[in-house]
Amino acid sequence: MPHPHRTASGVVTESPLVLLTIHTDEGVAGHSITFTYTSAVLQPVADLLSNITQLIVGDALAPLEIERKLAHRFRLLGTQGLLGMALSGIDMALWDALARLHDVPLFRLLGAEEKPLLAYGAIGYDGPTKSAEAAEDWANRGFRGVKAKIGYPSVREDLATIRAIRSAVGPDLAIMVDYNQSLTPADAIERLRTLDQEGLTWIEEPTLAYDFAGHAQIAAALATPIQSGENWWGALDMRQAIQARASDYIMLDLGRIGGVSGWLRAAALGAAHGIRLSSHLWPEVSAQLLCATPTAHWLEYTDWWNPVVAEPLCIENGLVSLSGVKGSGVTVGVL
Repeated sequence: MPHPHRTASGVVTESPLVLLTIHTDEGVAGHSITFTYTSAVLQPVADLLSNITQLIVGDALAPLEIERKLAHRFRLLGTQGLLGMALSGIDMALWDALARLHDVPLFRLLGAEEKPLLAYGAIGYDGPTKSAEAAEDWANRGFRGVKAKIGYPSVREDLATIRAIRSAVGPDLAIMVDYNQSLTPADAIERLRTLDQEGLTWIEEPTLAYDFAGHAQIAAALATPIQSGENWWGALDMRQAIQARASDYIMLDLGRIGGVSGWLRAAALGAAHGIRLSSHLWPEVSAQLLCATPTAHWLEYTDWWNPVVAEPLCIENGLVSLSGVKGSGVTVGVL
């Protein structure tokens, strides 16, 4: 990555991707991207994708049926972790192929219309001065919000970064912050009460993603909404989090939620509970799925994968534009 992305829990210096293309008898191909976070598991995920796709050769192009078939096949092993990432990648490629077969964007295949979607840009764990400069750059590009990585050694440093960003972008731009699971529940409650007066749109993952009880304690103690979900595996994790009242808002990650099929279940669950849903990564595909999400909230925009996407997502005046999009929006370009 040209600019390493720093967080309170580590630095992302590379963006390891597996690019999958599934060819169909109908003459169309479907594409997907699987993000492995570390190159140490890049080859294992590629091998999983190669091996699993052999199990669907000859099947009809019916993503929901294939998803059920594969979930049954791997029930005893479990569908989380690297296997879950591979299954999500296959699901995304199948939906892309189906949309291209019908010559429509994915959102139209799902029965949705294009709608205005707010997008925000990401800011790393870079201190007050650099964070403010990055926020000003996003604002100058027309984005309506920014999300900053915080979780510095002291809450004073968190506040200094937030206030520097606010000073740079003015009162109208939305500011979110992300702790990347770096605090204990007790420390989070003590620290985050100080942030309640800063007008933040949300505070993301203050403690461990699977500590639903801890997140529930934090959410109950604060006025600022808590955001979580990018690390949950499938709609079952989401249901358990909702039952625990672990998060005011929910963020879906296509690679973990189960691809497009998993997203559709999660969107229905969010709508049933009236919870606003945002996206994590995969901006091209996520933008279309947010159009089909009744409680759509914010799109997280990243340009990390633009070098391998032939037609990166277009953002105009801070809003997503889906004009001319084909399939799921992922067409692999030239490295």
